Amino acid sequence: MTINEIQDEIIEEFELFDDWEGKYEYIIDLGKKLPKLSDEFKTEDNIIKGCQSIVWLHAYKQDGKIHFEADSEAIIVKGLVSMLVKVMTNHTPEEIANADLYFIEKVGLASHLAQTRSNGLASMVKQMKAYGIAYQAND
Repeated sequence: MTINEIQDEIIEEFELFDDWEGKYEYIIDLGKKLPKLSDEFKTEDNIIKGCQSIVWLHAYKQDGKIHFEADSEAIIVKGLVSMLVKVMTNHTPEEIANADLYFIEKVGLASHLAQTRSNGLASMVKQMKAYGIAYQAND
């Protein structure tokens, strides 16, 4: 699936909920389903700067595609990063660097998250795109 197809799928999933209470529960559920990040990757270098909660992001390249693994101590943040991992994993560095992550606005995250969470989400996106650019430069 393309990045946009995955985003469209997430938008459709969010449309199933009538209110934000249900959407928050869904985000928390996504966080609970996120595979556990190995402790070896929970390092200072993998902490995303700009997040109020600690968020670790590990990226590696395999067969020309970037794969992301992430974790957070905050359950709602873990759900947010799990959506980004779902959207961005298994795509080329170019696709990641150039991705327009419109699902964040379309599902209402930008307007329903606290300012600090919203800033943290932007930092996560920025870091993932930075990996795309870095891996692109190494090709």
